[in-house]
Amino acid sequence: MERRPPFRSDLTGLTWPALFKGQAAQLAATLYQLEDSQWWTPEELARAQQGQLRVLLGHILKNVPYYRKAYRELGRPEALIEGWAEIPVLSRSDVQEAGKALFSTAMPKEHGPAQAVLTSGSTGRPVEALSTAVTRFFWNACTVREHLWHGRDFKGKLAAIRPDRKTIPGGSVSPSWGPPVDLLFKTGPSALLHSNTPIDAQLDWLREQNPAYLLSLPTNLQALAEMCREKSIVLPALREVRSYGETVRPKLRKLVREVWDVPVTDVYTTQEVGNLALQCPESGEYHLQAEHLLVEIVDENGQVCGPGEIGRVLVTTLHNLASPLIRYEIGDHAEVGEPCVCGRGLPVIRRVLGRERNLVVLPNGRRHWPSFPEEDWMAAAPIQQLQLVQKTTERIEARVAAPRKLTAKEEGRLSEIFAESLGHAFTFEYVYVDEIPRGPNGKFEDFVSEISTTARSEEQA
Repeated sequence: MERRPPFRSDLTGLTWPALFKGQAAQLAATLYQLEDSQWWTPEELARAQQGQLRVLLGHILKNVPYYRKAYRELGRPEALIEGWAEIPVLSRSDVQEAGKALFSTAMPKEHGPAQAVLTSGSTGRPVEALSTAVTRFFWNACTVREHLWHGRDFKGKLAAIRPDRKTIPGGSVSPSWGPPVDLLFKTGPSALLHSNTPIDAQLDWLREQNPAYLLSLPTNLQALAEMCREKSIVLPALREVRSYGETVRPKLRKLVREVWDVPVTDVYTTQEVGNLALQCPESGEYHLQAEHLLVEIVDENGQVCGPGEIGRVLVTTLHNLASPLIRYEIGDHAEVGEPCVCGRGLPVIRRVLGRERNLVVLPNGRRHWPSFPEEDWMAAAPIQQLQLVQKTTERIEARVAAPRKLTAKEEGRLSEIFAESLGHAFTFEYVYVDEIPRGPNGKFEDFVSEISTTARSEEQA
């Protein structure tokens, strides 16, 4: 039986059993509870969620102007819970328009201090929310839970390549993994590099660091793995690749296994709400973090989706008393999964498909998830980067970064490939650029629809 790593004691002269102080003690106590609650039945989890939901609803009806006005007619938590499915969905634009009316006018002192969270996505228009000491704590607890689920060796070196608040040329190195892990465990060193570093320089840095664990955005990981394959480069100490922030496609998992012979472990998270779901160490599907979020997957009619069905992701933040989000539509679609083979009672989503803006819209109003695999079009033309942007139901702009302008024959062949993959004979207009930049959040999207999302969605599984 595999044992978890030994705890790091906070008391001088004592190594085992470990004793903790302050935040470390609180984190250890919460992890003990999470170790138990992950095995509860769905019914037990739902009852616990409902208890916290009553407290949350009582708070917002008293202290949050937006909800006081919106829920005035019902006026009590029990009525809201009974008519839960009838509560209007909170959209991104609703949050933007409400502004500080969604902020609590009073909050328990123990939850402070509140901090602003801005998330702009690819639209450039930010959503402003508040995090609290409690919501940040639950983010930390889920982070440690995910490490423990996957049995990571904290003595190994962790390397992260990600967007960060500031760029440090050449990256930075720390003697530990940092919080929250080093609150409880002794760790090896970590290294951080900004993802705006050119890929060849990233690779040189990675070879120098030679980490056991590598964390980055999926599109960045794909570029690194492709360059390693092209140059026959190995990372000898690497044990696992970790991803976040973008949809992970099967192709990336296959590529990383072929090139580095390690798995990809993904975390589903957003700035506004924290860790939504962690990848199961046994099935590879995603377990929703029901202890701090109430997550619903609903179809276009607002009906709860069953296993195998794809729907919109709605999130209620159970512990955020500073700017609570009730039935907040984060913009993602996900597929509901069957109960997990691991035995955990935490709800399952089989896969995260992406944002609504990543759906292709056909002339008849139908929408579906686009698929144009690289292996289909890479042989047709020498393309370095590609992004398809749907302008109308008949016209798509193909943004291409290539060493030269493509010939008319190459463009024609690509148009045939795209039309077959997307399910309609769109008109493709080719625009040549030196580089296709990432969005404001550091993420890259290979397909974006600029058509209004008010049309009815009929996703294909």
